[in-house]
Amino acid sequence: MSANIMDQAEPERIALDIHAHLAPVLPERLGAIPGVDWNADPGTLTIDGYTLAAPSVYRAEALIGWMDTNRVERAWISIPPPLYRLDLDEAATRSWTLYVNDGLDALAALFPERLAPLHHLPVSHPALAAEIATDRAGRGVARFAMPAGSQAREIILSDPAYAPLWATLDESRAFLFLHPCKGCDPRYEPFYLHNLMGSPVETALAAAHLAMSGVLERHPGMRVCLAHGGGAAAAVAGRLERGQLTGRPGADTGAQKPRLAFRRFCVDCITHDPAALRLATEIHGEGHVLFGSDWPFSMGLPDPHAQLSDTDPALRRKIFHDNPVALGLLK
Repeated sequence: MSANIMDQAEPERIALDIHAHLAPVLPERLGAIPGVDWNADPGTLTIDGYTLAAPSVYRAEALIGWMDTNRVERAWISIPPPLYRLDLDEAATRSWTLYVNDGLDALAALFPERLAPLHHLPVSHPALAAEIATDRAGRGVARFAMPAGSQAREIILSDPAYAPLWATLDESRAFLFLHPCKGCDPRYEPFYLHNLMGSPVETALAAAHLAMSGVLERHPGMRVCLAHGGGAAAAVAGRLERGQLTGRPGADTGAQKPRLAFRRFCVDCITHDPAALRLATEIHGEGHVLFGSDWPFSMGLPDPHAQLSDTDPALRRKIFHDNPVALGLLK
């Protein structure tokens, strides 16, 4: 078999995975953190009564093994939603956020050429989030992940309380990954809908607040990336814009029209539907779609080459390689 044929048989290389989860475990520090317990056997964290029973999420070497198998060169790691802990008061949130960010640093340091942290920002305490972003950006690291919001705490990203955070992210030209978390609407409880439907809606809601409030226009230096193909954002962009054009109460704030503003977002490629990925590409721009796996969770892309095999090859190359290069994410 010729070398060319062998090369063609290999899966395409993926330059960067911007959506991979790891849960930090620093046993010597966990004892001083109320509400969180490390269960050494079988090796799971219990966080506020919820046990995260996904063994791979604690093991950086397991992520590296998956990356090697799937030819993923680098990954940005963030904590999974069970670790968000949105109901903590500010003092407890500060302690917890320092812990998880130090833990992400420790995990990334095990494989410094392959892994880098998306430091967690506590969305439920905007002043603290701005303080942490300022500190990390001052150290030369301006890559962050933050929950997109939650009904449980009535978190509204267009609230003026977040202005210092957006200013910091803009000034430092930061990358911010917005990831949904579980809401409190009881209608989402049947059929796993809190994840299957609630998460896309929460992401779209965050996108609408950032666009229709003018936050994105006023802070062009920050790059905001939405998880799961932007959730339902692409599907509702035209409806949001129609609301502005027809003068629906409060809809026309003078901000950029949503279909234009939404092109300021990046999104990952996790849509599980070729038509949905095409729509996300059309609304957000083909240069703004990045590879994300949601590792190690089954709702992601554990077999990316097979799961994206029906994606147009030119678009797939952009997602796998060209877009993170063009956006300067590999520096």
